[in-house]
Amino acid sequence: MQLELREIHKSFGEKEVLKGISLKTESGSALGILGRNGAGKTTSIRILLDVFSANSGEVLLDGRPINRETVRFGYLPEERGLYPKKKIADQLQYFAQLKGMSKKDAAKAADAWLNKLGMHEYKEKKLETLSKGNQQKIQLITAVIHNPDIVILDEPFSGLDPVNAMMLEEVVKEEMQKGKIVLFSSHQMNYIEEFCDNIAILNDGQIVLQGKLAEIKHDYSRDKLVIRSQECDAIMQKYADCCDKTGEAELLMHLSSPEVKQQRMAELSQQFDLDELKVYEPKLSDIFVEYAGTKE
Repeated sequence: MQLELREIHKSFGEKEVLKGISLKTESGSALGILGRNGAGKTTSIRILLDVFSANSGEVLLDGRPINRETVRFGYLPEERGLYPKKKIADQLQYFAQLKGMSKKDAAKAADAWLNKLGMHEYKEKKLETLSKGNQQKIQLITAVIHNPDIVILDEPFSGLDPVNAMMLEEVVKEEMQKGKIVLFSSHQMNYIEEFCDNIAILNDGQIVLQGKLAEIKHDYSRDKLVIRSQECDAIMQKYADCCDKTGEAELLMHLSSPEVKQQRMAELSQQFDLDELKVYEPKLSDIFVEYAGTKE
């Protein structure tokens, strides 16, 4: 499957929220949708889910207008929407049936997912008795219990401890391996970097950067070196004008231009005992700040 948002415009009164955004992603991969609050991420997701319509533009699946009666969506919203005083099993079955599952299949799927996430002992408990992390896992189950074709995760790791985050990571990876389309919206850049081959950064209702993350990083000027060595002080002494200490035994060296990279790397290798020497690759957080740090 290939999912595409093409030239989507959306206004609320006089306020133009989306200004002709276009996105594309495919089965078995994850697209990270990034942007500051108010950039247009949630509006884009709601248009995709048909919560409301765009003023103009198209949502396409395999080149044709999407048929939401035959395509199954799974959605984990940032604002969680479960019932605190209802039993977990009852809620999971209820949401699964809303997505078209029979009562019998919904109960079977609920049991399978609760077992998978180590939550079966809480089956008859009320949601409000669970920790925040376990409530998050129940919310995740509601998003995937009906075996959706397209999974949309809005801040999925918010509030999770490292153990529960790892468990959720495994679920997401399995969904991708099954050929699902996965869309991430998150401010936690480390998870976007881990899961998403492609990213799109929104700023003021427009896409200001999109493409394969690896290619975006590679296109950045390769004019910095990361040096790890027990001889950092000696290196600093020789190259004091272009080195910053970034750790106990780590330096960041700024080059006058990318063209001198190989020469400088050879010099360093010959003169000092190095544990690691590599070209600095920008973090996604650096890229995000550059493109979404300010509104236009």
